[in-house]
Amino acid sequence: MQHTLNQTHDPAARSWVESANAPACDFPIQNLPFSAFRRKHSDEAFRGAVAIGDQVVDMAAWAARVSLNGIAGEAARACAQPVLNEFFSLGPSAWRAVRHALFAALHERAPSDDRAAIEACLVPQSEVEYGLPAQIGDYTDFYTSIHHATNISKLLGLSGVGANFKSVPIAYHGRVSSIGLSGQRFRRPAGQIMLPGEDAPIFSPSRKLDYELELGIYIGQGNAAGEPIDLDHADSHVFGLCLLNDWSARDIQAWEMQPLGPFLAKNFATTISSWIVTMEALAPFRLPLPRPDTDGKPLPYLNSDRNSTAGAIDIQLEVCMETSRHKAANLPAAQLSLTSFRHQYWSIAQMVAHHTVGGCNLRAGDLLGSGTISGPEKSEAGALMELARNASEPVTLNTGEKRSYVEDGDAIILRGYCEKAGFARIGFGESRGEVLPAKL
Repeated sequence: MQHTLNQTHDPAARSWVESANAPACDFPIQNLPFSAFRRKHSDEAFRGAVAIGDQVVDMAAWAARVSLNGIAGEAARACAQPVLNEFFSLGPSAWRAVRHALFAALHERAPSDDRAAIEACLVPQSEVEYGLPAQIGDYTDFYTSIHHATNISKLLGLSGVGANFKSVPIAYHGRVSSIGLSGQRFRRPAGQIMLPGEDAPIFSPSRKLDYELELGIYIGQGNAAGEPIDLDHADSHVFGLCLLNDWSARDIQAWEMQPLGPFLAKNFATTISSWIVTMEALAPFRLPLPRPDTDGKPLPYLNSDRNSTAGAIDIQLEVCMETSRHKAANLPAAQLSLTSFRHQYWSIAQMVAHHTVGGCNLRAGDLLGSGTISGPEKSEAGALMELARNASEPVTLNTGEKRSYVEDGDAIILRGYCEKAGFARIGFGESRGEVLPAKL
């Protein structure tokens, strides 16, 4: 049961890794997110990592030093691989067993032998580089924020969101090859654009490059083809979440999405954060799903009491922009928006259940995008197109610069964290992506 609280959620728990006890630390002992790493400037193989404070636990080294029995030992050894797909496929019991073993060894009251074994496996985060934590076989991007859908519809002059939005979690199949980790730098995309008042398209670099604030959802255990995942069991098929920037070329998108879905407007870059925060760590931050009674109930396969009462997660999400002027003057990045994942219309469990109801088989390491995350206020918009009202109200940055869309040299930084009285703050790190000039 992914929502059950246990000793790893104890706000009084402290680690002997002192940096993990700082109030604003993203990675306290209550978090313990997973990734893959190796030391910088080395030819080492990537292997699993777990964050604690400003350190990472080398999971290959730890698995070789400790003697864990049963599923915990199998899980620890799976974490020693270059990617975590095998670990994901072992399921919730294995995820929980290895996370709880790490919690015990990193706790301030850990036995001296356990502490010594894991202390020898710590590497400062400043000395590592990260790899994709999973071999992503497929990537599906959803469209699940009622506030984003409403804002975009108004900006495009439509009468409202599509009739199907409140009935079905809408999605399209994305491109895996261009998914990159935080620090990704990519060239501005080019494609066909229909300019206002013209009757033929031109080929041009995008003039309306945008970001989309999303969460990435890593599938843990998959399902067999033809065997849908039940809504109330969907959470047990999700390993954890990361930050995801679904870069979008709005002008290319407007022309090519007639009548099918996005193609060149989305396939050039998707930037994700390095760390995966487990669903177990997020259990304290569950909330009721915000579906108004006036919208009626979804179809039975998308409806349950459990999903209605605990389907939302209160994850605070921030978008910042760093321009060339910020870098030159050593200024902090400008905050563009701040919102929460709790506003999302469709839950993660509903996305998974709908994805598989037609017989689709998800696999360990598959990635789902949550869709753009926007709240009810303008300041909570998850895309620059919304904030700048499709260029009619440019955003003024703390440098005095104005932005309607993302320009060359701009970097977009996503951050996320959970805070709640009576529980420790846990964070996601950051997802940073930078735009380079187009190459034609």
